[in-house]
Amino acid sequence: MFVRWIAHYCLIGFLWVAGAAFAAAPGNATRDLDAFADYRLGPGDTVLVEVFGEPDLTVTTKIPQNGRLSYPFLGAIPATGMTPKQLETIIRDGLAGDYLVDPKVTVTVSEYRPVFVNGQVKTPGSFPFQPGLTVRKAVSLAGGLTERASDKRISLIAEGDTQKRQVAMDALVSPGDIVTVEESFF
Repeated sequence: MFVRWIAHYCLIGFLWVAGAAFAAAPGNATRDLDAFADYRLGPGDTVLVEVFGEPDLTVTTKIPQNGRLSYPFLGAIPATGMTPKQLETIIRDGLAGDYLVDPKVTVTVSEYRPVFVNGQVKTPGSFPFQPGLTVRKAVSLAGGLTERASDKRISLIAEGDTQKRQVAMDALVSPGDIVTVEESFF
């Protein structure tokens, strides 16, 4: 009986310590959510706009090249450069008063702009972005490195930038970025 109690308390103690360690460790999911709290929308992003209790106003739409999202009753809304929260506010304010009383609006990105991977990879092209995507994962989506590739000579051009910068395989990639894997000298 005494041994069973000791085993029981040891198990509880182990679970408590393991739970505390897990809670204290910085997780990828938390970092990803923090990193995308200020995510800026752009052409190619697909957003889901939901209005609680109003299924006719729930819309999934891709932001076109002109950056203006078409929405019922409100027409064309500029979306490029805004965060999903800012777009929520614009839609909520537009629907409030004339159309609805205190609308509950949420805007979520259901599909991000693609990432482009080229150079010495087996299948260059555009690939779907997901939060937490690293250069290593993007290269894997592109079929991996060719035998002539250098895993040390990788450059990235951020969307909207013209400057090429050297990056490591564990660098984070953002939607619209262009990753280029250079050829190895040897």
